[in-house]
Amino acid sequence: MVVVSKVLSLSTSQRRQLIDITDQVQNYVSGGWVHDGICTISAPHATAAIIANENENGLVRDILAKIEDLFPESSRYAHNAIDDNADAHLAAAFLGHSRSFPITKGRLVRGTWQNIFLVELDGPRSRREIHLQLIGDG
Repeated sequence: MVVVSKVLSLSTSQRRQLIDITDQVQNYVSGGWVHDGICTISAPHATAAIIANENENGLVRDILAKIEDLFPESSRYAHNAIDDNADAHLAAAFLGHSRSFPITKGRLVRGTWQNIFLVELDGPRSRREIHLQLIGDG
C-alpha cells in the first residue's frame, strides 16, 4: 500500500469562481506512485468547494448563476453579523469540500467531459490550498 500527498496552491481573482484543476490533478496521478487506487481531492476551506463537471463556458456561467440563485449574497443570514460571508459558507456546505476518483493503471478515472474544479465562494483570495492524496498499490 502506497500513500502519497501533495498540496496545490493557487490564488483566485473573483468572489465566485470556478478554477479547472484537472490538469494538475492528472499530472500528479500520472507520476507513477499509484497504479491502482484512489485519488482524493480536498479543499480545506469553509468557503470553497470541489466539484466535477464539464468545463464549458456556458455551463460554468450556469453553475455560478445557480449558486447565486440558491445562496444569494444579498440575503439576510445570522452569520453575517459576525462575518459578511454566510452565503459562501452555506454554498460550500452543500457543494462539499472533497471528491474522490478511482485510479486505474496509473490514470485518473473520470468521464469524458468530467473536469475537476475548485469553486471559490468568498474570493478573491491570495492563497487557496487543494490537498491531493493518492492511496493504492504502487
